[in-house]
Amino acid sequence: MSALSRRNFLALTGSAAAAVLSGRFTTSADAAMGPADKFDLVIKGGDVLDPSQSLRGKRDIGIRWGMIEAIEPEIPAARASKTIDAAGKLVTPGLIDLHCHVYPYGSAIGIPADELVQYQCTTTVVSAGDAGVNNLAALRRYIVAQTRARMYAFVHIANNGLSAFPVAELYNIDNAQMEACAMALAENPDFLIGVKVRMSENVIFKHGLEPLKRAIQACEMCGWPARMMVHIGGVETGELMSGILDLLRPGDVLTHAYSGAPNIAGAFTNIVQDGKLLPAALAAKQRGVIFDVGHGGGSFDFTVAEVAIPAGCAPDTISSDIHVFSGNSPGMPYLPWVMSKFLTMGYSLEQVVTMTTTAPAKIINRAPKIGTLQIGAPGDVAIMELVEGPVSFVDTRNNKRDGKAYLKPVQTVINGVPFGRPYQSPFAVR
Repeated sequence: MSALSRRNFLALTGSAAAAVLSGRFTTSADAAMGPADKFDLVIKGGDVLDPSQSLRGKRDIGIRWGMIEAIEPEIPAARASKTIDAAGKLVTPGLIDLHCHVYPYGSAIGIPADELVQYQCTTTVVSAGDAGVNNLAALRRYIVAQTRARMYAFVHIANNGLSAFPVAELYNIDNAQMEACAMALAENPDFLIGVKVRMSENVIFKHGLEPLKRAIQACEMCGWPARMMVHIGGVETGELMSGILDLLRPGDVLTHAYSGAPNIAGAFTNIVQDGKLLPAALAAKQRGVIFDVGHGGGSFDFTVAEVAIPAGCAPDTISSDIHVFSGNSPGMPYLPWVMSKFLTMGYSLEQVVTMTTTAPAKIINRAPKIGTLQIGAPGDVAIMELVEGPVSFVDTRNNKRDGKAYLKPVQTVINGVPFGRPYQSPFAVR
């Protein structure tokens, strides 16, 4: 590097550039900002709520080089290259959707993750079994690789994932090849969280516990602690529902935990039966099974949640189960709207934000890197408005509940780059 270009470089970028030139730039602490250095983006004046730091209050957030560089009561306007005015708005870590369907062109029900950002404030999404081993590589190479939102996945125990939807993927149990699934897990530990299986009667026919047993075995064969995500709702029998719960291991995820969907015969066979919580559900919760909402188009029933939660089965995570069908259903399962339903059920703002940031970040083994506004974390930020006033919500079985407030997405920032605004130059994602 010539002396002239070196001087220009230092003049433009300050002390952090000197750290780069000296070879010292290894952590955010080494990238200390000089007094003349500017943040790439400052989010000003918002009501910051970050459960990972037990932080709540008016703060300015300074982002540089795609990372959180400062959270201060006041960052001077002169130190901001670009500014987002968040006065009167709620500012949280970017939301994490633990259960959604974001494999367009591959799963038959997937929505492009980046198209969901402005409606969900999601900076991280988890594909819930869209791909099986046969089409997982395409998800990684062609979808994840060109998606700005961070994406992880549960691989489906069925080789073809959800590509045949609405045709059931496990009527033929031969689709569930545990050795192939285990191989996919072994080869993708940086991307996969574990295995997804749908245990509804209209998916697995009369195969009982066999699909789940194969999925668990694939997790245990792969060489690292892969989790299960188990979809319920309309299970064949009440006894089978208890059997499913008994097989789940600590850390496995029970999604659609509050489903009220009936089985093929019209019987209600979920975790609440005859108005009472199944003992097997409480036992699963107590040994560390994760209860995930997974609202979707047919999988959240207020009356089930209103029995299960007081009886000891509160949700650990709130997720949308958003896809092309559920997104057009009356329940409108966009993540902030689902969070708002739990505000109406008596949960605090801090609790619903925790269940969409720090809690799912731990489940996908990415804490404390994401789901946080800590200095040094990626610049993933959600800006929402808490709209106060009468509002009505409907679940997936047409039960209605009236609330007093709801969360409305305003702006989302991923890696320091705001969605829907002109890109920085040069534009780079990661």
